[in-house]
Amino acid sequence: MDELTLADELALLAHDDDGTRRLGQPALGYGLAGALLVELALAERIDVVDKKVTVLNPTPTGRPVLDQALARIADDKPRKPAHWIDKLSKKLTEQVLDGLVAGGVLRREEDRVLLVFPRTRFPTPDGAEPPAETDARARMTRAVTDDGPVDPRTAALCALVKAVGHDRKVFAHLPRAEVRKRLKTISEGEWAALAVRKAIEQVQSAITVAVIVPAASS
Repeated sequence: MDELTLADELALLAHDDDGTRRLGQPALGYGLAGALLVELALAERIDVVDKKVTVLNPTPTGRPVLDQALARIADDKPRKPAHWIDKLSKKLTEQVLDGLVAGGVLRREEDRVLLVFPRTRFPTPDGAEPPAETDARARMTRAVTDDGPVDPRTAALCALVKAVGHDRKVFAHLPRAEVRKRLKTISEGEWAALAVRKAIEQVQSAITVAVIVPAASS
């Protein structure tokens, strides 16, 4: 499989090696949609101008999921990230997982709980953590335990994990207070181009509202 996207990495982090999902919906879907926006910003395809997503370059990236999102954004008027996070999140989890299965990173397993309730899981082919996920975890751990500069992709992944509230599980082996402080520093740091930082800021805000507000009113 080609180099994984941020959405791919987030999907892997959201599942145990036995295929059990540890990050529920709609948080995962929103996080994956936010990952697409950030990835497109990293690829210099979009920017956030006056708090609205604007296409800088409609040229496809060669990655189907990203290019479908880019085409939808290009065919519309500039809209806030929250709009696109909601629209792009529809069936996105399944699409990203299907891509990981097609690439041999995960496999699909269907069974029934108590012989009655259907369940679909996405375990790894050999029961071990995929190398790509191991690499992502190692990069993120270095980022939150060191005080030096963080590369843009790792910083973006850290920010996305924080936005969907999955940081407690991803960094369960590290002191909670120190992790939260460092993640805040990373999210606000001068680690990437202005367009990417603006995208991260707006995506974090949109995901937080999308995830927390419905839960608070339920």
